[in-house]
Amino acid sequence: MSPSVIHMAVICDWPLLQLGVDQAIRAQPDLRIRHLATTVDDLVCDPDKVKIVLLITPQNSDHVTSHQVARLHRQGHAVIVLSTSQAQSDAVLCIKAGARGYLSRRTDDAELVTAIRAVASGRDYLGASLAGRSIPAPPPHLTGRERQILHLVAGGATDREIATRLNITENTVHTHLERLRRKSGSRRRADLTRLALEYGIFVNDSTE
Repeated sequence: MSPSVIHMAVICDWPLLQLGVDQAIRAQPDLRIRHLATTVDDLVCDPDKVKIVLLITPQNSDHVTSHQVARLHRQGHAVIVLSTSQAQSDAVLCIKAGARGYLSRRTDDAELVTAIRAVASGRDYLGASLAGRSIPAPPPHLTGRERQILHLVAGGATDREIATRLNITENTVHTHLERLRRKSGSRRRADLTRLALEYGIFVNDSTE
């Protein structure tokens, strides 16, 4: 696949809306939809090849959507939510769950394309209709190993215990911890623990 083309998937259970999004994206030479699905369960694709997932939510379902975002995020996808909801609380839930972009029903095709390109380049995107509202920054992007270490830190493990559990050296643990501190801005161990709890890593992630 050409590195200049952004490959993505779209999850939407509205056929007409799915068609409109498909047409808007096909009009862009640097964007390509490789998978169309009606539910998260129907989506089966390699996140290394299809990084961006556009999740279009039905009305009054954002409490469910945040769980879907978290699931896709754990799988390694960068999720953009296109929501019918105008409630700030729904945007907060999705962002905390790991969404890299959040768009409202007022989004037009130009903003949709802008959001996709922004997220593909590693940035986050909050829709223009939501801009200026008090919405917390999304969690830092963490590797699987960093999430494992953050999980163990939150559980009270020492550096030596982490090294033993993960079968790595203490120096490697120190390197990962320093990267976590740079990404999160949290220098103290207690701050890393709060970070893990805030984003559900302590509760949901597995180190097995």
